[in-house]
Amino acid sequence: MVVLRATQKVLQTLRQSARDSDVSDTALGDWYVNRIVVDRQPLLLLVSSKSLLSIISPARDVKTLPERLAGIVEDRLRRLGVSASVVASEVEATGAVSVGKTLDRSITGQLVDFAKALPHYLPADGWDATTLRVAEERLAETPCRASRRFDEVIFPRETAIRLLESTWPASATGH
Repeated sequence: MVVLRATQKVLQTLRQSARDSDVSDTALGDWYVNRIVVDRQPLLLLVSSKSLLSIISPARDVKTLPERLAGIVEDRLRRLGVSASVVASEVEATGAVSVGKTLDRSITGQLVDFAKALPHYLPADGWDATTLRVAEERLAETPCRASRRFDEVIFPRETAIRLLESTWPASATGH
């Protein structure tokens, strides 16, 4: 089960079903989501609570996001380059989705930081699904919590891979 932690803006569209005490049992933890607008185009920005890995998706059919979340996460993890069995294990754990409000202000702050950076990672003359993927990769390489000691800095891509492979070790080795 995974908890989709939505900002107030997104909760206006989704029905809240999670309690504050609910915890995701996935490698990447809860997914935080906010609706943003870049170049007058609405987007959903999702961030993993444990790795700060981001996903950028067009903001279509927001009401069906809980049903589509596993597929969205699967697409992102395939681009991350982890093994198919690790992806399958995380996607299976993401199958049941509860929707709740945001709880962790530092992750909400990371959503804001990524939203501010995103227009700088997209071409000024228009963008498409391919350039959104390039922007995701740039965000995945962005050091997060950089004001802390270096061993506490989070690099989303590396952190996500480490969490996935340590949570699903049998999957990573093919056993």
